[in-house]
Amino acid sequence: MYGIRIKLLRIETGLTQSQLAEKLSITASTVGKYEREELQPNIDVIIELSKIFEVSTDFLLGLED
Repeated sequence: MYGIRIKLLRIETGLTQSQLAEKLSITASTVGKYEREELQPNIDVIIELSKIFEVSTDFLLGLED
């Protein structure tokens, strides 16, 4: 669930994987792995994503709509 939400939010805000990766200080490859749910973001990344996209961490994790 988190991968779909990260991808949709990234697209809605007009960011590429590379741009999001730069904001998170990670690689674009890692962003892709998050979106495909091949890798789980750690708590620090989840918090940073919630700030970037202005959504709750619960939303990112699929705990609320």
